[in-house]
Amino acid sequence: MENSDLTFEQGPIRPPSEAESLLIRVTRNCPWNRCAFCHLYKGSRFSPRSVEEVKSDIDAVRTIAEEIQSLSRQIGSGGEVTQKVARKILENPDLAYPYKYVAIWLYRGGKTAFLQDANTMVLKTGKLAEILKYLKKTFPSLERITSYSRSQTIARKTVQELKTLRSAGLNRLHVGFESGYDPLLTLVKKGTTAEEHTVAGRRVVESGIELTEYYMPGLGGRDMSENHAIASARVLSEINPTFIRLRTSVFLPGMPLADEIEKKTFIPLDDDETVMELRLFLEGLNDISSTVLSDHIINLLPQVEGTLPEDKGAMLQVIDDYLSLDPETRILYRAGRRAGFLTSPAQLSHPVYLQKVQDLLAALEGKFGSTEEGLSRLLGSYI
Repeated sequence: MENSDLTFEQGPIRPPSEAESLLIRVTRNCPWNRCAFCHLYKGSRFSPRSVEEVKSDIDAVRTIAEEIQSLSRQIGSGGEVTQKVARKILENPDLAYPYKYVAIWLYRGGKTAFLQDANTMVLKTGKLAEILKYLKKTFPSLERITSYSRSQTIARKTVQELKTLRSAGLNRLHVGFESGYDPLLTLVKKGTTAEEHTVAGRRVVESGIELTEYYMPGLGGRDMSENHAIASARVLSEINPTFIRLRTSVFLPGMPLADEIEKKTFIPLDDDETVMELRLFLEGLNDISSTVLSDHIINLLPQVEGTLPEDKGAMLQVIDDYLSLDPETRILYRAGRRAGFLTSPAQLSHPVYLQKVQDLLAALEGKFGSTEEGLSRLLGSYI
């Protein structure tokens, strides 16, 4: 490769649904960075990157991509990044990470991009539109460009500004909704309100940009669980986002809420209580056409997915089937799910899976002194 020292900057996170996307860092870290359930950016300062910096990164990706495509032609693959081409790049010890990363992106289609970090919408609309247009011009194959944002930030933009960004290439926004219950939003220092959630969400929907809202079952602990579920369903029903993604709350050391748990002023839900809250939430989603997705390993019941309203009954049935299991079977399933090899309690009927889970539970008991502590450690490992 002619320019094997080429590089570009990337941030620490992206949604699971953007696993095949090109990551372009537009801002560094989070401009809010106060949420009590998040530890990702604590101790890091926010800074926007200049349009010139971002364009330089896009140029670096383009140059790397062109060199990979040139290699493809040299070895008879006609410029296409086939498995043969990708393997040749990945197995070359002299090539740095950026080459391997771009090769994988091209091999997977090179059709999506994600703008990092936590809230690119803080940029002025004109600057962000310039970046989007440049990215689309540089990579005409892109079919989707997405980004994280916050309701408070979006609420400051007009529908016309959002339409400008859509025309420039922005197809989807991922928003950390978390809850629609104002006392809980205050408790976790979310920095927004149910009203701002509603205003921002409706503006995105009106602009034609796809909207993903993330709901966090269990975020309110035992004290606020019911109000959290009911209010969140009400607000999301008013927004009617494209997607509602479930992200079960996980509280780890380093998160501000962990201190409250240690002092026992905040009591987290156990798995069964979280599932019951999720049921209450789903029941409250009415008169919308959103698709509910459970696309993260931290969710206990990944089969709680579907498009409203037609799939609501099936999603509720998944929950009821789980809650109808005897306590021992629920523990077995929880262990298999937390270890990452079960997606449904029905899999426990297979003797291989059953034995594997039983061995795991024995190991957890021996290592951590209790099953619940072991399951908690497994869950925390995914964050």
